[in-house]
Amino acid sequence: MTGISPVDTVGLVNIASLDLNLLVSLDALLQQRSVTRAAAQMGLSQPALSASLARLRRHFDDELLTRVGNEYRLTPLAVQLKELARIALSGVERVFTAQPEFDPASSTREFTLLVSDYVTAILGDTVAALLAEEAPHTSLRLSTHSPAVVDRAEQALLSADLLFLPPGFLTGLSRRDLYRDEWVCVVAADNPVADVGLTVEDLETLPWVATYHGPTASTPAARQMRMLGIEPRVQVVNENFLTVPTLIAGSDRIALLQRRLVDQLPLNAGIRALPVPFDAGPLIESMWWHPVYDDDPEHAYLRDLVARAAELAVGRPEGIDLVDEGQ
Repeated sequence: MTGISPVDTVGLVNIASLDLNLLVSLDALLQQRSVTRAAAQMGLSQPALSASLARLRRHFDDELLTRVGNEYRLTPLAVQLKELARIALSGVERVFTAQPEFDPASSTREFTLLVSDYVTAILGDTVAALLAEEAPHTSLRLSTHSPAVVDRAEQALLSADLLFLPPGFLTGLSRRDLYRDEWVCVVAADNPVADVGLTVEDLETLPWVATYHGPTASTPAARQMRMLGIEPRVQVVNENFLTVPTLIAGSDRIALLQRRLVDQLPLNAGIRALPVPFDAGPLIESMWWHPVYDDDPEHAYLRDLVARAAELAVGRPEGIDLVDEGQ
């Protein structure tokens, strides 16, 4: 089966002989999975793009797109190339749009942040407002991250600008700590434990709504809980924080949520926040980026804007030093 390997690709391709327009064609074809739609996206005729597809097929010795019924499907190699092509194209665009200085007022850049719904709720509006004021022609894309994105964060951050995640999950990337929060346990407002408080025994007997629950996916507080030997009885696995209250209200379930998020919930949400009956440690929210952008003026502006947004949204808590840290 055709595949990507270091032996096949490193040192054997003469970059000077390649037509970079083929990279644009490859990206459009793999994203659209249709010659017709890709041609329309690029403003080309269908025969012209069909010719590019033929050249790409010869180069990779692979069909890339195969017809199944009335649609095209990606070959296994094309599936591997889809994200690589997007990352490579994004890198090329960054190279040829780079400027000695960055002028926010005239920029038309789209900034991409990989975030949880929690970070969006806490910082999203403030970041968007600052950008609208200082860089009115830019746009902001808030893309929800996932355990799969976190597992390949270094690669993802070659095309996205920032990833928001607490320390302890990533290495080899640059980061800046933004603000502190704390974990609380949430239960239904009519749950009897809401009036007497939770015990460690309750944590092991009550059913849980777990967020990002898996071998490599967890929250810092859930990891700490398991390190202390407390094994939750997981009944529901959820990959959003904002939907947790609806899974708690009216049930005997329990979950961990961030205090700042709970404070934003309406009073009739049907839940109560209780102290965590173990040392969960503070929650520090950080932004991460690829070190290749450490000295990029455009990227440095975005990092500074996000740091200012965090200070406006939640203040600068004691113990957080808003300076970039190379990892």
